[in-house]
Amino acid sequence: MEIFYYLVFGALAAIVAGIELSKTNKDRINTSGAFNSFKNNYLLVYSLMMAGDWLQGPYVYFLYSQYGYGKGEIGQLFIAGFGSSMLFGTIVGSLADKQGRKRACVTYCITYILSCITKHSPQYKVLMLGRILGGIATSLLFSAFESWLVAEHNKRSFEQQWLSLTFSKAIFLGNGLVAIVAGLFGNLLVDTLDFGPVAPFDAAACFLAIGMAVILSSWTENYGDPSESKDLLSQFKGAAVAIASDEKIALLGAIQSLFEGSMYTFVFLWTPALSPNDEDIPHGFIFATFMLASMLGSSIASRLMAHTSPKVESYMQIVFAISAASLLLPIVTTFLVAPSKVKGGSISFAGCIQLFGFCTFEACVGIFWPSIMKMRSQYIPEEARSTIMNFFRIPLNIFVCIVLYNVNAFPITIMFGMCSIFLFMASILQRRLMVIAESHKSKAQDWTALKDRDTETEPLNI
Repeated sequence: MEIFYYLVFGALAAIVAGIELSKTNKDRINTSGAFNSFKNNYLLVYSLMMAGDWLQGPYVYFLYSQYGYGKGEIGQLFIAGFGSSMLFGTIVGSLADKQGRKRACVTYCITYILSCITKHSPQYKVLMLGRILGGIATSLLFSAFESWLVAEHNKRSFEQQWLSLTFSKAIFLGNGLVAIVAGLFGNLLVDTLDFGPVAPFDAAACFLAIGMAVILSSWTENYGDPSESKDLLSQFKGAAVAIASDEKIALLGAIQSLFEGSMYTFVFLWTPALSPNDEDIPHGFIFATFMLASMLGSSIASRLMAHTSPKVESYMQIVFAISAASLLLPIVTTFLVAPSKVKGGSISFAGCIQLFGFCTFEACVGIFWPSIMKMRSQYIPEEARSTIMNFFRIPLNIFVCIVLYNVNAFPITIMFGMCSIFLFMASILQRRLMVIAESHKSKAQDWTALKDRDTETEPLNI
């Protein structure tokens, strides 16, 4: 492997280690022993859940191709997964508010384990069922666990600022360290031990089962709105009204959809961008490098959220702008760097430049996750948290399905340009959200001051 990849990985690792080791008491949040126990329990469960997810990712396409299916059929399977997340996942995820978030988390484990089991069959219908189950599980993963955490955190009367600590640590571990270890472990199972492409799915099922056991034995149940009179349709209407009547929630949903839509599109684009002439690139090592960059982002987010200033709404404008610029690099390099016409070989000079940009984007992803979680905890009402969060994923899933269906219809530079525009739009909407939030806060402070003044000037009745 070229020394270039080791240098990039080593540099990122050194920066992450430097940031973590250089943290002072000002960069850390003082917490209680009860909270630390609660946080560590959640981080254990979340890491196990993410291990179950990350182990599968690199081998889904490979497994389908090993069963003899072509690009078209595999594309249909992937579209079915995102479509399932949009349709069935929205319904199942929304039931978490009424039926209980702990129950929804257990349902995630069972659904994803069943999805893993279907991978043992080469039959297309069975694999399609597995994708549908996987789509439902994905909706639960990105809504039920966060909803349970926020409700339980508030129920135990922990300080609000401590929630950001849990979010940043969860992303640092679950979306960073666990992803790297899962990739290496999957490689060990498939290549080193030669257990075959189904082995990572079996390992994922084991991790999910362990996580489910921890949930069942240590988590308590919490609800959004458990009232018997409220059916699912009423929940959907309530969520829609909340989004339509509160501009902050609507903006948050739009920002999330724009960023995550670009992020999922990037997943499909980075390989052809770095190897346009079938260059020999180490996919697994580059993936690990991306995850390390994501860890760097979550570490930066942890520092930022440990202080009262700058606010999340403020610094996320810059993060979205930087992410937009980083995905413009593939377009810029086509004009500034002469394209290589040699087939195969090692990564080109343009590819090296793009890799730096992609690592920057992944660092922005690492900052995005805990920051968007914090904003969701502030703006989304508790009684419909899971329902609204799944509503946010509907435009995202539609967008990804359209991209998957037309991924070969447009040049790669057009796709990156579209993602960059979306990210720039997210930056503009983030500024609007900040302005509204500051306006509401200023009005609330003025109202409090006015009440205090009226109380002071009120004559005493003797």
